[in-house]
Amino acid sequence: MDIVLGALPLLSKAALITIYLAVISMAIGLVIGLIVALARVSKNKIVYNLATFYVSIIRGTPVLVQIYLVYFGLPQIGISPGAMTSGIIALSINTSAYLSESFRAAIMSVDKGQTEAAHSLGMTNGQAMRRIIIPQSIRTAIPTVGNTYIGLLKETSLVSVITVTELLYQTTLIIAKTFQPLTLYIAVAIIYWVICTCFNLFLNWLEKRSSRHVNV
Repeated sequence: MDIVLGALPLLSKAALITIYLAVISMAIGLVIGLIVALARVSKNKIVYNLATFYVSIIRGTPVLVQIYLVYFGLPQIGISPGAMTSGIIALSINTSAYLSESFRAAIMSVDKGQTEAAHSLGMTNGQAMRRIIIPQSIRTAIPTVGNTYIGLLKETSLVSVITVTELLYQTTLIIAKTFQPLTLYIAVAIIYWVICTCFNLFLNWLEKRSSRHVNV
């Protein structure tokens, strides 16, 4: 217990970095994912095929490989983003592919009659998508988006391989000094669990609030 208490300030700081990585990567992934989802429901075959290929290649390769490609690969073409930025880029790209499928499924679940009704009111396809389809699909996608975020939060531990001082990497450094892996790994597991539980509570509140708004 004394070891954990002594390490707590460093672990707390590293936990904040973990949350920062997850939040920034999720925000970027949401934007890219929504764009890819719109491309995946596009009637333009070139746009559709490019988006489909993007999702296939990202979902079909391990996130660890993607992290290595960004961190070690980009410097070979003259781009050196640094460890933290490389981690954010890789996590954002990986997350966007999964989010795009969540958004695409949510968009497809909206009744086509609503699009037809929007057209009858004089709206263009873009206006109907922006004002009617996307707002409804985002509410539908909240549970799967939340699950993706929790997965991303745990995947941030993978950026420890490129020396980003997030929660797992900081724990490894402390273990190297204290030689107490069992105690510290249990402590870090509890911290991850607490963070995920807090987000789950927020997600449940958000779902209830969204459902209440729809019912009203």
